[in-house]
Amino acid sequence: MLKIGIIGGSGLDDPGLLKDPEELDLSTEYGKPSSLLLSGKIGEVETVILARHGRRHQYSPTQVNNRANIKALQQAGVTHIIATTACGSLRREIDRGHLVVLDQFIDFTRFRKTTFADSFENGAVHNDIAQPFDEGLRKQLYETAKQLDLNVHDKGCVVTIEGPRFSTVAESKMFRIWGADVINMSIAPEAMLANEAGIPYAAVAMSTDYDCWKEDEEPVTWDEILAVFNRNADNVKTLLVRVIQELKASAQRKHNM
Repeated sequence: MLKIGIIGGSGLDDPGLLKDPEELDLSTEYGKPSSLLLSGKIGEVETVILARHGRRHQYSPTQVNNRANIKALQQAGVTHIIATTACGSLRREIDRGHLVVLDQFIDFTRFRKTTFADSFENGAVHNDIAQPFDEGLRKQLYETAKQLDLNVHDKGCVVTIEGPRFSTVAESKMFRIWGADVINMSIAPEAMLANEAGIPYAAVAMSTDYDCWKEDEEPVTWDEILAVFNRNADNVKTLLVRVIQELKASAQRKHNM
């Protein structure tokens, strides 16, 4: 049975998306998730929402317990995970408010737990992650965004930095040379852990700024990021609702074949 997990970034963990939401207070062997899970329905599809940074955005990127978050969603029985995130653009063509359906990541974090295998005591664990984002979910996100006439890019490589600081100009230019298209502080660890847990995972990123490589603009501030984010958050919420409905319809078609 289809059951969707949504990991919401700032402002995209809206409980108002759910019909008849109930709180799930789960605990895992890796600790508690960032927030109580909210379980309900979107278009008759069982859906669970988790606030990545906590309901009060109280956890910094480094503090987020990604292992507990993924394990809690697994305990809740989700079959697919869709993540949302704000990001900085490293490409001129990815403008503010544009959406990017991510297809690759570069992990530039330093202090995160990125595997469930704390040791090889029970055998070596080497996860194949050449294609870290589920292609079926990616395709559905992109096609649905196009149907909604949103400004969307069908692929993009995200570099995930440790944070909470923003990049220097030198770092931002380096990431562009490396081939990164957008930058954020959250996606890489989640994608790694979801893959290790065997849960199909995809992420849609909303561009809020041009980081600092674009030196004909002033360096971005957090308040400016929030302003762009808030203006475009409803687009992402609409996309999530429509994608979940499309996934349900697709599952029903397959069942009836």
